[in-house]
Amino acid sequence: MDDQCHARDFTGRAVLVTGGTRGLGAAIARAFLVGGADVLVCGRSAPATLPSAGGRDAAFRVADLRDPAAAADAVTATTERFGRLDVLVNNAGGSPDADAATVSPRFVEKVVALNLLAPFYTAQAANLVMREQPDGGSVINIGSVSAHAPQPGTAAYSAAKAGLLGLTRALALEWAPRVRVNHITAGLIRTENAAALYGEDGGSTVAGVVPMGRLAEPDDVARACLWLACDLSSYVNGADLAVHGGGEIPARYTVGRRPELS
Repeated sequence: MDDQCHARDFTGRAVLVTGGTRGLGAAIARAFLVGGADVLVCGRSAPATLPSAGGRDAAFRVADLRDPAAAADAVTATTERFGRLDVLVNNAGGSPDADAATVSPRFVEKVVALNLLAPFYTAQAANLVMREQPDGGSVINIGSVSAHAPQPGTAAYSAAKAGLLGLTRALALEWAPRVRVNHITAGLIRTENAAALYGEDGGSTVAGVVPMGRLAEPDDVARACLWLACDLSSYVNGADLAVHGGGEIPARYTVGRRPELS
């Protein structure tokens, strides 16, 4: 992007958002569309509707990114449609809770493949394109607070997300200066399935442990992606940007009287 880049001006730029058909991914796709970018989203099945904003829709490609060939195909589809690839947002991920003592090897392999291997495969393919472009490109990996502070039932997921943070830093070392690679540590996010994740109140009770007093809205993370993708952050590489409202207040401070600090 040129030196006059505005944080929300991505006119003429091409963006690939994995897992971009719903929830956080769809919000990220819409944010780039509002900024003028051409956007392709991918997922394992076609959605009923595609992210749209500014009078334009995102393009779509079916892809199971755990397959290296499918990951490469998603990148190829983006470059063939738009003629370039400037930003990759590795958003696809997630996992249901599972007991580490009894979880099956197949479950563990799927979780690690989705949350660590798929971003690796997609970033590899994107780098091949970006490194040949005069303006290079930007890779943004969407991580989780679980990488820093695992919760019960998330062993495989937390391990994979910790690996994603390590991968981000390793790729940032290898691919700079042409391609920047950064990481967002996302916290609790209020998406359309918030009730399933946080209870029937959609997270209102859970929000009490967040210093900012609320769950993140998808746009909070989407705006961070815009900043990391723009020249306003042109010297930011290998960073872990915390977008979690300050994390979670330790339980000892939320039960009874706050203890005196010595």
